Amino acid sequence: MDNQKFLVYLAVMAGVTYLIRMIPMVLIKEKIKNKFVLSFLHYIPYTVLSAMTVPACFYATGNTISAAVGFVVAIIAAFFERSLLQVAILSCAGVLVTELVMNFI
Repeated sequence: MDNQKFLVYLAVMAGVTYLIRMIPMVLIKEKIKNKFVLSFLHYIPYTVLSAMTVPACFYATGNTISAAVGFVVAIIAAFFERSLLQVAILSCAGVLVTELVMNFI
């Protein structure tokens, strides 16, 4: 790719990402008081993070089955309110055990 195309792509991407952040600040001048809108805005970061992380979980290993086992173990550990480090370690252990079992079968 030549530099001219790269600079055009970069300018378009910068403009799009800047406009997404700038337009709400320009259009909404006063403090938001609506509880529904506030709760909606509160949960946006969690939804975006989930939308990016969950699909990546299933492609993190070479095998979808072991990735699904690690995902389920992480969900169960999080349900029982384990710490983030414990959830990560348990899900990695679930993937490791699944991969070892699948190699012997």
